[in-house]
Amino acid sequence: MIKTQQPNTFGKLKESGYQSRSIKDELRDNLITSLKKGEEIFPGILGFDDTVLPDMERAILSRHNILLLGLRGQAKTRIARQLTGLLDEFIPIVAGCALNDDPLNPLSREAKDILEEHGDDTPIEWMHRDQRYVEKLATPDVSVADLIGDVDPIKAATLKLPYSDERVIHFGLIPRAHRSIFVINELPDLQARIQVSLFNILQEGDIQIRGFKMRLPLDIVFVFTANPEDYTNRGSIITPLKDRIESQILTHYPDTLDIAKAITSQEANISELQKEKITVPEVMRDLLEMIAINARDSEFVDDRSGVSARLSITALENLYSSAERRILLNGEESTTVRIADFWGVIPAITGKIELVYEGEQEGHYSVAMKLLGQAISTKFLEKFPHPGKTGNESDTDPYGILRAFFSDSNVVELENDATDSDFRATLDAVPGLAKLVKAYDIEDEDCYAFKELVLHALAELEVVGKDLLQQRISFSDPLADILGDLDLE
Repeated sequence: MIKTQQPNTFGKLKESGYQSRSIKDELRDNLITSLKKGEEIFPGILGFDDTVLPDMERAILSRHNILLLGLRGQAKTRIARQLTGLLDEFIPIVAGCALNDDPLNPLSREAKDILEEHGDDTPIEWMHRDQRYVEKLATPDVSVADLIGDVDPIKAATLKLPYSDERVIHFGLIPRAHRSIFVINELPDLQARIQVSLFNILQEGDIQIRGFKMRLPLDIVFVFTANPEDYTNRGSIITPLKDRIESQILTHYPDTLDIAKAITSQEANISELQKEKITVPEVMRDLLEMIAINARDSEFVDDRSGVSARLSITALENLYSSAERRILLNGEESTTVRIADFWGVIPAITGKIELVYEGEQEGHYSVAMKLLGQAISTKFLEKFPHPGKTGNESDTDPYGILRAFFSDSNVVELENDATDSDFRATLDAVPGLAKLVKAYDIEDEDCYAFKELVLHALAELEVVGKDLLQQRISFSDPLADILGDLDLE
């Protein structure tokens, strides 16, 4: 991208009064301006307003290289990518040079030769800030040549240069990121000997390539990301390198349910058509987020690995898709999400959690179902009294009519793909259910969502029996189920 109205030669650039500055000063100055104006520095980053983002701003003001340390799915890479918003929109570079050389402060031999040859007529290009971001995923196969550079025998032969001439060097990613933000994701996965190659660049400003020791004061802001799990499982950040990274900033998962829901809603890929046709009651959104929150505290899930925010995001997408599929099967125009639709969310959960030994014994599907059941129970008890702490008489026990209904051998079957009218008719036919929901001030538009929640929660709390049958869920008297099992034996 070229800014044509800017000076296009070295002479015109000097006449314009342009003054160069380091990228760390550039970030600092632009941050100061944005803070004074009250501008949003990291748009779309939610839940970090009082923790991570102030630490990032302090690190930028201090001209630091940064390590973002946190479990997966905590927006580390997104924060790093948004740093480009604090760069100048355009900067001048010597045209045709590999290292983005500043015309007023050339770094490479190539740029110096061009300036010496052409003087004020040296052509200038303008580099957009989006081009000044370089990202590399650290993998075990990354080499020093990839990051720093190597001798290029083809260049030596083409230019007829001896290997002692520094012009035979092919620079790696880091030198070519001069005057840019350079991000290394999953730093502990980088082999220790490769991490060593970063020492001088971070501290002394020189590089070593195949016997060449070059004083190359690269102007780079380094941002590293890492998962604490990596320190013990796959690799580690070697101590001398950590010592050279000035600011280590700890990220975290959302502190509240509302923030978690806002992140999921913002990131989920839901089409406008899906939003128009499908209503997701707030109670269902709460259940979705509570699954992820419960997973982070579950005895079956490895807490060192973490549970990514991507679990909730993909789960919401699947929730919409489950309801959409039901619309298509039934030929309906619209619908409301049900708890039964959460069975379609299971694939989004099982691939996002790492299980400990006890969890492996249970199995991914069983753990996912337990997390859903725990979320249902918790949400139910936020609105309704615990059925184990109420009286047994129907006039004092809010669940008395329901208990009597199921103890009288009645069975309620909810078809997973039932039409809206059939679904509501089935719930309306359960005595005492509408009265219970109405007694606890449930809004009319949410009454069926809570009716279904009550049945599932009573099953989780062992007041009602529940069987997951093919394409339907059956609720019945739990004692009858036990006696039936005994009869089978």
